[in-house]
Amino acid sequence: MSDGAGAPARDGAADPAVRVVAVVVTWNRRDLLVECLAALRAQTLPPTHLVVVDNASTDGTAELLAAEPGLEVVTLSANTGGAGGFAAGIELALTFGPDLVWLLDDDTVPTGTAAERLATAWSSYAGERPAVLASRVVWTDGRDHPMNTPRPKPGASRDERAAAAAVGCVPVRSASFVSIACDARTVRERGLPVADYFLWNDDFEYSTRLIRGGVGLSVPDSVVVHKTRTFGSTDADPGERFFYEVRNKTWLFTRSTGLSPAEKLLYGGSTVRRWGRTFAGSSDRRTLLRGLRRGLVAGLGSRPRSTGEVLREAGWSPHASQPTGAAASSGPEQPFALLLAVWGGDDPDFLRAAFTSSVQEQTRRPDQVVLVQDGPVPDELAGTIAELVATSPVRVDHVVMEHNVGLGPALDAGLAASDHEIVARMDADDVSLPERFERQLPLVEAGADIVGTGLLEFGTSPEDVVGRRTPPTDPSEIRRAIRFRDPFNHPTVVYRRSAVQAAGGYTDMALMEDYLLFARMVDAGARPANLAEPLVCYRVGAGAYARRGGRALLRSELAVQRRFLHLGITTRTQYLRNVVVRGGYRLVPEALRRVAYRALIANRGTRRARGRT
Repeated sequence: MSDGAGAPARDGAADPAVRVVAVVVTWNRRDLLVECLAALRAQTLPPTHLVVVDNASTDGTAELLAAEPGLEVVTLSANTGGAGGFAAGIELALTFGPDLVWLLDDDTVPTGTAAERLATAWSSYAGERPAVLASRVVWTDGRDHPMNTPRPKPGASRDERAAAAAVGCVPVRSASFVSIACDARTVRERGLPVADYFLWNDDFEYSTRLIRGGVGLSVPDSVVVHKTRTFGSTDADPGERFFYEVRNKTWLFTRSTGLSPAEKLLYGGSTVRRWGRTFAGSSDRRTLLRGLRRGLVAGLGSRPRSTGEVLREAGWSPHASQPTGAAASSGPEQPFALLLAVWGGDDPDFLRAAFTSSVQEQTRRPDQVVLVQDGPVPDELAGTIAELVATSPVRVDHVVMEHNVGLGPALDAGLAASDHEIVARMDADDVSLPERFERQLPLVEAGADIVGTGLLEFGTSPEDVVGRRTPPTDPSEIRRAIRFRDPFNHPTVVYRRSAVQAAGGYTDMALMEDYLLFARMVDAGARPANLAEPLVCYRVGAGAYARRGGRALLRSELAVQRRFLHLGITTRTQYLRNVVVRGGYRLVPEALRRVAYRALIANRGTRRARGRT
């Protein structure tokens, strides 16, 4: 995806090519939702898609949404609050290829130019695209709403203020879900809202996480009306709900990566002052004190559940808006695409074997092949590619990247060229067994989002088996293991394209793009599965153990572990464990690495595998 659509609109007009997907979360505000949707449809820059997340409403909202045309509806079986609702809505929004994801509450009515003004500020800003842009929020009488005032960025530099002023904006450090536009590229990089932040501080945590190290803007020309019942701020007496404020703030200051240590001190002091005002104005301080005590205990003694876990309990899967609790059953066979990437260093004979085994020799053939050529290739390889395209029994879309961009971006380009929701991966030097897709596709058709298999490692030929990798097959074990190692063998996976896109797609994380993607998919709620039996033969060849170590792979290992920590996939303790164990493995001598790999991973079931081949 592009980080900017079209040329920047430096003349102050919104670039019409900017793709805005709006996400509205609703719960029992049917009449206000009608106003909100009407105002969204009347925008001078209409959203390309309208995603509405129904948080288990009981006031007829479901019937209204079923009768409304042109909506993408997510129906949750439980009220997950704004945190869970926006997490599910953003996942679906990302599948539509947006530049901006516009988040709004159901009692927000945007004025006609609200989206256009946000898009104009985003595309006109000089320098890095803003990560978050916040509308000006007013009450029904036109006064600025004190509940939704973005926090100005403390210590903003003169250059930052000048760059913001050049597009009529002010630098901010956080903003409210009432109306913010989020840069989709930043969302793909930094993940979803933490769905367990029920009721309070979800927008503060998420907006600070998106903005940290980047740009956040308050856009006064983008005006929305927040139709709350009363005009007031968050200092109002919260009663029993104070528990969520305390617990979530404790989580934020101790576990979130959205704030720097200095900012945590600054905002922590502000929080204590605000709590003091809340107590001073309360008529039931005993309830607040009980909430404070319970919130501190819960905040210090637990960590938020993964967003995927929260959303699974509410019946959401990133590839469908139907509840996942319904009994899954095998449906009719669905079409699927084979995604294969090739670059200038690939061997023509190896590519031919990979292609033939995954297309011509399959008992269930793909319906489309997307062959991504990652940059220029030698003449012999180009000739082989042309031959395979011309003689393939199924259609081949040959996607040519002008320059070598790396595996992750190349696969993203291939996913964009796929005509089908189900996509199977294959490397250009491996061999698929004939029954591979016949065995894997039924699991995806029955409801899984990603299905891998075991594989056989071979040397000079597929008959020369030197090892076997057997992945975990229990979904709970896959979810547990993925924090410490990749439970999927990348060349074996079949997945739903929408689940990949909902997790942000592949990224340019050299040598670790698959592990990062799969971890994000599972953390976001994708339903995993594996077949233990080996259905792909994986070529190891000379230099295989050298490639599993070295400084380049160590850098990638450390980078992916930092991303896991920042995304909340791992705890700090797990992060340190992974750095020591996995990082150390990359640095040990090759001979020792060979012994460790053979003992712990690659020789599981090798004797049995040899007996079968």
